[in-house]
Amino acid sequence: MADLYRKGMEAERRRLWAECRLKGLAKDTPERLRIVELDKLLSAHAAKSADR
Repeated sequence: MADLYRKGMEAERRRLWAECRLKGLAKDTPERLRIVELDKLLSAHAAKSADR
């Protein structure tokens, strides 16, 4: 079954990363901080899914 939660987070991360690359945003901007947060959420979700 499709993991829509993971796909949604990955899509948001790709969109933010493209925006940061296009605009040349620094590391301490809200967009870059959200990418870091999404990375943590994705790894936690992957660990939880692996336990099942």
